[in-house]
Amino acid sequence: MPRHFELELDHLRTLLIRMGSLVEEQIEFAVRSLVEGDKRLTHLVMERDKRVDEFDNLIDQQCMRIFALSQPVAVDLRLLMAALKINNELERIGDIAVNLTERFEPLMAHRDILVGSSFKPMAEAAREMMKSAIDSFVNNDPALAKKVLESDDYIDRLDRDNFAQMSKIMREKPDCAEQALHIVILSRHLERLADHATNIAEDVIFLVDAKIIKHHAYDQEL
Repeated sequence: MPRHFELELDHLRTLLIRMGSLVEEQIEFAVRSLVEGDKRLTHLVMERDKRVDEFDNLIDQQCMRIFALSQPVAVDLRLLMAALKINNELERIGDIAVNLTERFEPLMAHRDILVGSSFKPMAEAAREMMKSAIDSFVNNDPALAKKVLESDDYIDRLDRDNFAQMSKIMREKPDCAEQALHIVILSRHLERLADHATNIAEDVIFLVDAKIIKHHAYDQEL
């Protein structure tokens, strides 16, 4: 029985890692489609979204099966609790990738505004947060998870800068107001992506150190 239980937990971790890799790829394709003006990549994002939903269901079912057939305690129970939360965060990140690609068509006529905005550096920073959050889970690394938490303020600052920049364009170039608004929405999606990465990092700290970290109220001596 213990050996079977360990295999079930290993399978759960494998599913989460595979889902994490998939949503990383989704975000990469979504950002590149906008920056490079490559519509083909938007179709890849949409195709992979169905696979993300499949992983979402598989992980939920795996967690429920382990709960039903075993009586997990301590770190194993924390893994199941963290897995359910991380699964939810990853599914939402997949949705964000789709949301990003939905701005492709409205922005292609004025890609100069997008390229001149803070979108690309913000996207790169948010993607790095997401990658680090997933890596912290894969490697049981709370130190890396803490770095993710510390990066969130930088994303918020870029979001504010981008809003100010787009507001100026709306005032000075009314004919580009619609495109500027789409970029503001893109920025909001990236800010939410960073929030989901932060939530995953908090779950990793809970999993490894058994400490609940919320709303940046984390102990610098963790």
